[in-house]
Amino acid sequence: MEANAPQFKLILGSSSTARKKILGDMGYEFTTMSADIDEKAIRKEKPEDLVMALAEAKADAIISKFRKTENPEKVLNPTILVAADTVVVYEGVIREKPSSEAEARQFMKDYANGQAATVSSVLVTNLTTGSRRGEWDKVEIYFHDIPDQVIDKLIEEGIVLYAAGGLIIEHPLVLPYIKEVVGSTDSVMGLPKALTERLIKEVL
Repeated sequence: MEANAPQFKLILGSSSTARKKILGDMGYEFTTMSADIDEKAIRKEKPEDLVMALAEAKADAIISKFRKTENPEKVLNPTILVAADTVVVYEGVIREKPSSEAEARQFMKDYANGQAATVSSVLVTNLTTGSRRGEWDKVEIYFHDIPDQVIDKLIEEGIVLYAAGGLIIEHPLVLPYIKEVVGSTDSVMGLPKALTERLIKEVL
């Protein structure tokens, strides 16, 4: 994969630490740009439709910002933008980032001895040719009981407030209470590797 890096310029349309780590682990060199959009203004009933719509809105906002400073058509190597979004689904209800500590606490209490799912979208756009490909990926997560003191520590850290559904399965405090993950952990973290890799190849 590292051999691919010089053939095109890659932009990750996200400021997410987890997504940056995943893309870096895939062997890519990239820059980051974030989209200034009102995510709450975009509503869809189905989680799959919502994450795709949010990724498209992010990508369009970043492309608009990008074109004001650079002209990708004049660049020798293609410029590729990767945008993504993730929501958690619990008992059929879509959960985005918690709006408060109280909501984050309730989210985590709900997961104890239960299950949730993540739906993550990846949208890859070739800014040089205009080619665009996007898909979504779903993962099921099953939990053991999560002690109140663990939830308290997670709330105190504050990191759960910035994660879809207040869910961070890779966190050392959370890992012991994960019973099973049906799907890929990187998808839960916000960027499914295999899907991202395939979509990048498809737009080149």
